[in-house]
Amino acid sequence: MASGSIHVKVSGQLQDHIQQQVGDDGLYENASEYIRALIRRDLQTRNEAWDMLQRELAPAMRAEDSEFVAVSPEDVIRRNKRR
Repeated sequence: MASGSIHVKVSGQLQDHIQQQVGDDGLYENASEYIRALIRRDLQTRNEAWDMLQRELAPAMRAEDSEFVAVSPEDVIRRNKRR
């Protein structure tokens, strides 16, 4: 995969936060390293959420049609208003 550059301008609290994460006092050598770590964490979180959703839906995906109950849109609206 080819490497590319993305330039992002940050200021204020975002810039202050990045500065705290890099250098002698931070966990990262530079801002690019920190941003890459954030992106990797975001991708991992997204993958974990997708995996969790698939686990939650798996029983329904394996269920027979006879196990489902038909409901109207009005039924769903009424049920949601009670919550």
